Amino acid sequence: MGTVLRGVEVEVADRLATVRLSRAHGNAIDAELLRSLRSAYAAAAADGGVGGVLLAASGKTFCPGLDLQELPGLDRSAMRSLMVAFRDTLVEMFRFPKPVVAALHGHALAGGLVLALTADRRILRRGALVGLNEVRVGVPLPFEVACLLRQSVAAPQLAEVALFGRNVSDEEAIASGLVHEVLDGDRFEERCRERLAEWVSRDPSSFAATKAWLREPALSEMLRSTDEHVEAFLDRWFSPSTRERILAIAEELRSRRR
Repeated sequence: MGTVLRGVEVEVADRLATVRLSRAHGNAIDAELLRSLRSAYAAAAADGGVGGVLLAASGKTFCPGLDLQELPGLDRSAMRSLMVAFRDTLVEMFRFPKPVVAALHGHALAGGLVLALTADRRILRRGALVGLNEVRVGVPLPFEVACLLRQSVAAPQLAEVALFGRNVSDEEAIASGLVHEVLDGDRFEERCRERLAEWVSRDPSSFAATKAWLREPALSEMLRSTDEHVEAFLDRWFSPSTRERILAIAEELRSRRR
């Protein structure tokens, strides 16, 4: 069974739902992609025939984060709506009760990595990069992302990951806490699906309850995100220095496509 949403494809087989990012611009995040992810996760949560979700992607990259080719054209009101949608999407993905494995076959950067941080297990294909480069670009990590990051990364690595914004791969990515496992490319997604199937074999009610209890402190923090937090992000997004950097990145991306 397959379903195509805007920027997301969903296929269910053997009780496993594959939620696959499949949007142009390397699966970069826009409002439609966020809506589709929320719809896909809501459907998987409600479907008793789905035991777990494999979060995957088509194309060369998993996800590079926010779409820096399209989003710079949004005014402050539209960008505010998008960041609220991003916050709501993260909350829904993070509170999803069933097992989730993120199969990072390609680079997962900035907001792309943040989507993966909501999963129970993150598996990286050898050679692919992960990292959070928001501060380097000139914007703070959104408040809810900082909460999510504290759930995933041990305190000694937090500053290195969040403030310096280096991209890492392979064993260094495991040491940072950003991923749990690195696999070679051969049968990569198939082996990620096998990992998910192991968790789906557990008692679903016990799994869901334990997952909720483990995540409750971080989820409570994420739900404390306020309009003031969003406005602080927007202040930096629309600052002249950050706009200059973002527009330069957008032009570089467009030149690669020519």
